[in-house]
Amino acid sequence: MSVQSAIRRKTAPDIRARKRGEPIVMLTSYHAHTAALVDRHCDVILVGDSLGNVMHGFETTVPVTLEMMILQGAAVMRGSKQALVVVDMPFGSYEASREQAFNSAVRIMKETQCGAVKLEGGVRMAETIAFLSGRGIPVMGHIGLTPQSINTLGSFRAQGRNEVDWGPIEDDAKAVADAGAFSVVVEAVAEPLARKITETIAIPTIGIGASAACDGQVLVLEDMLGLSPRTPKFVRRYGNLGPAMEAAIESYAADVRSRAFPGPEHVYDMKKS
Repeated sequence: MSVQSAIRRKTAPDIRARKRGEPIVMLTSYHAHTAALVDRHCDVILVGDSLGNVMHGFETTVPVTLEMMILQGAAVMRGSKQALVVVDMPFGSYEASREQAFNSAVRIMKETQCGAVKLEGGVRMAETIAFLSGRGIPVMGHIGLTPQSINTLGSFRAQGRNEVDWGPIEDDAKAVADAGAFSVVVEAVAEPLARKITETIAIPTIGIGASAACDGQVLVLEDMLGLSPRTPKFVRRYGNLGPAMEAAIESYAADVRSRAFPGPEHVYDMKKS
C-alpha cells in the first residue's frame, strides 16, 4: 500500500481547496472522547488555547503553555480519525523570532502528529508564517480579535465596527494569505468587513463571530453546548448540557447520601453460586 493511499485524514491542502466551495465545518476539542464525536461531523478540529479558559479556569489564554497544548493535541489526535487537527501555538511560543516559532511548531507537530498549527497576528507575523510554510509546516492564521493580545486590546470587543477602521484588518488578511497560510480565522469583525475579506483573499476564511459570509465557521465546543459559564454574545447555543449535567450529579450525590446507590446486585453478592 502506498503512503498516499494510507492517508485518511483531511490535509491543509484539502482545506485550502475549499475556498468558495462547500463551507468548512470546524469545532474545538481538547480530549480524546470529545474529539471522537466532533470528528464524525467536522472537517477541522482545533485544539485551541481556549483550553486555558475551558479546562483550567483562566481568565485569558495568556497563561497557556506549549506543554499544555502538546498534551491535549496528542489526546485529540488519538480520538480522531478523519478531520484535520490544528493545534494553537500559545502566547510566548512564537513571537520572539522565526526560529523560536519553528522550534515550537516542530515540537507540536512531532509530539502530537497533528496536521497544522495556528498562530495569531497579521502583518506582524507574515514573515514568520512564510518561514514556517516554506519549511513544511502548514499554518492557519488568525486575525481580527486576537485573544492572546488581550492585555494590549484591553477587552474582548468586536473589531472593524466602523469602516474607517477596516484598513489594518484588511492588510492583516492579505499579509497572512500572501505569506502562505492555508486558511485564516477571522474573529469578531463586522459582517461587511468579513464579507469583503472573504471575497478578496485567495484562502478560506473561517469565521467566529464574523457572520455567515466566511468560507467556514468555528466555535468553542463548550460554548455551543452550554457548558461554559460565560459565552460571547455571537455564540448560538445548540445545547444546554450544563444544567443537565448538574442535575445528574445532584441525583448521584443524593443516591450516595441516602445509601440508595444503584448497581447490579451481583456486584455486591460475594457468595459463591
